[in-house]
Amino acid sequence: MAKGHVLVTGGAGFIGSHLVDLLLAQGFEVTVLDCLLEQVHGDAERDADGWPVYLNPGARRIHGNILDDGVFESALTGITHLAHLAASVGVGQSMTNIVDYTRNNTMAAAIMLEVLSRTQHTVRRMAVASSMSIYGEGQYVEASSGRAVTPSMRDHAQLKEHRWELDDRGNALLPIPTSEDKLLQPASIYAVNKRDHEEMFLSVGRALEIPTIALRLFNAYGSRQALSNPYTGVAAIFISRLLNDQSPIIFEDGEQKRDFVHVLDVANAFAGVLESDLEVWEACNVGSGQARTVNEIARTLARLLHKNIAPTILNQYRVGDIRHCFADTSKLERLFGIRPRQDFEAGMRQLIEWVETVNRPQDRSQQSLSELTRSRLVV
Repeated sequence: MAKGHVLVTGGAGFIGSHLVDLLLAQGFEVTVLDCLLEQVHGDAERDADGWPVYLNPGARRIHGNILDDGVFESALTGITHLAHLAASVGVGQSMTNIVDYTRNNTMAAAIMLEVLSRTQHTVRRMAVASSMSIYGEGQYVEASSGRAVTPSMRDHAQLKEHRWELDDRGNALLPIPTSEDKLLQPASIYAVNKRDHEEMFLSVGRALEIPTIALRLFNAYGSRQALSNPYTGVAAIFISRLLNDQSPIIFEDGEQKRDFVHVLDVANAFAGVLESDLEVWEACNVGSGQARTVNEIARTLARLLHKNIAPTILNQYRVGDIRHCFADTSKLERLFGIRPRQDFEAGMRQLIEWVETVNRPQDRSQQSLSELTRSRLVV
């Protein structure tokens, strides 16, 4: 007998498809609801119905858009667990496609939650994909004293002077792992959407007494990432450039620190919180717990791809970007016993091996950079 029936929105995508694999392996029934967005799936190998060939055949499939009347409600038949991953992603693009992002993210969440609040259904547990971007800057302490500091966001004047690091009234600051109690300071439309997403699901889930967990995902990487989408993860973008014998393009000086988490660790977090019987309404970080610079990612990928190509450091900034943010993952482990397992270098090697089996990606980085520059979002 199945453990339950999970509806995975965005289940044909990068993270969603890995979650589908894991849920089926753990004994759940799974239904995928996906609109098969061209920007995400355009370069993937697809079957006659437009579904990516990597999607597990054991899952039921619904091709539809949550924004269309009746689509989400009809997909709920027999569903006991909901994993909401469908979203428009990408910080830079969100600052130019504001209406589309808000419609696809915030309004889609509103439609789902209104259906859950107004109709009879069998959903008893929910997990929603939030994002580290809602923090804005990560957490900092004063370098000299160790005192916790919440600095102001960098302004245009500072960035135009190429003073990339944050300070507090002239005092140098050090980044530390970011915990879930950090003040939220979203710096892009995507981040605002994700904050809305998270808070809407938690508040309605609490009102309806459906345990709900928002997972704040840090920088996920791994197989099935959209390699030709210039608005997805930095590892995929760098691989696309390197495979086309082009230098990875890096904003600022490349020393900004991020947390790169393997997609299997992300899928494991979703599966773990869905399978748990803990009745909570909480937000939890999902990361590796390790800080790496963007320069380090570029160098590692060049080495693994055997490309003697150094990154191009633009010394320009992208509006909406932050300097440092990496995860404190202790809350997820404390509540659910879930911890990251995947080794970084091994994970990057697996990503490279997967890339070698698919069609060579098109490099659209220059196109993206030109679009952002025209919109005055790269300075």
